[in-house]
Amino acid sequence: MHTNLAPSWQHDVKAQRAAELIQSCVHCGFCTATCPSYQVLGHEMDSPRGRIDLIREVLQGEPPLRATQVHLDRCLTCRGCESTCPSGVRYGELVEIGRHLVEQTAPPRPRLERWKRAVLARFLPSRAFAWALTLGRWVRPLAPQRLRRAIPAPAPVRHSARVASQPRQVLLLRGCVQGALAPNIEAATQRVLAAVGTQGLPIEGCCGAVRAHLGDERGAQRDIEALVARCAGRPEPIVSNASGCGLMVQEYPLHQPGDAAQDVAARTQDLGVWLLTDSHIERLRARMRPGPLPRLAWHPPCTLQHGQRKADAVEQGLRALGFEVLLPQDSHLCCGSAGTYSVLQPAVAQALRARKRATLGALHAEVIVSANIGCLTHLAEEDGVPVRHWIEVVADCLR
Repeated sequence: MHTNLAPSWQHDVKAQRAAELIQSCVHCGFCTATCPSYQVLGHEMDSPRGRIDLIREVLQGEPPLRATQVHLDRCLTCRGCESTCPSGVRYGELVEIGRHLVEQTAPPRPRLERWKRAVLARFLPSRAFAWALTLGRWVRPLAPQRLRRAIPAPAPVRHSARVASQPRQVLLLRGCVQGALAPNIEAATQRVLAAVGTQGLPIEGCCGAVRAHLGDERGAQRDIEALVARCAGRPEPIVSNASGCGLMVQEYPLHQPGDAAQDVAARTQDLGVWLLTDSHIERLRARMRPGPLPRLAWHPPCTLQHGQRKADAVEQGLRALGFEVLLPQDSHLCCGSAGTYSVLQPAVAQALRARKRATLGALHAEVIVSANIGCLTHLAEEDGVPVRHWIEVVADCLR
């Protein structure tokens, strides 16, 4: 579709890019079949096609309404539509630009909403989150049931993150939220890396995804610049065991120009892609303990299957290690986590969670595995089938 940029947008680089991205859309509607928010809400403006129309109207000079912002906010940015689109529309990039442009020109958000977004952007990537979570877990048994459900239960640390020096090294992105919520993931990662003769050198700092998705561009830029500075000029591969963080880093060139960001993005891989190669699988199989392995239900995170397009690497790698891996009927659909979405849009998030838990439960697996901390936390149930990072299960099965 062609977009006639309004005079006020004609010299805006982001608006020009949005018009270029919209050019690929032929309005076919294939995207509606795989859009989770459209499936829950059933409103055209809550589909990718509808949101593209809204962004196009703004670019052509229509003043955005509060409703415009609401419909854009309801998008989970899961990119399931990108995997479906026959025209190759880069919808994820487009909707982020659209949100930015609408934020500049739409009526102010309600005060409570502004407060929520500001607190999340400032709090989640900070050390204060870990402190508050620790305190919350102390008082959790005494809290009302509704509040108790909002505080994730402590995850046991079954492995040590300290390993002996190994002949090879990779840079291991620690992120900001995962270490507090599930420290065993990093410990398990180090154990499995050591089994293939590799040591993960932890890289501290938020990747910028939290602040970027909440519209805090300055904060996201600071996070990106800091992480690029920590990784630039170092020869080791960069590995992320949280697919959302990995995707963000791989797309740094969209957020920051320059060779350093390009280099860091090009060197970054998801843990499953880097680890589950033929040579590593052979070494891991030799270290697997005897006896039957647990039956796994694999929930591929959207950031891995639609963003990075690498979900098969984990699924096939786990099968090569000897696990029985089952996929739910709706494996292409988002679970509803989507970073901070489950906090800001709880009704849609909970509807998607219930649907995903039902299809995963129908597989009668012993463990539900995924590759992103948001999905793991969102899908977890204290008295249900355990939900774990796949690397934790592999680490448990090593001798």
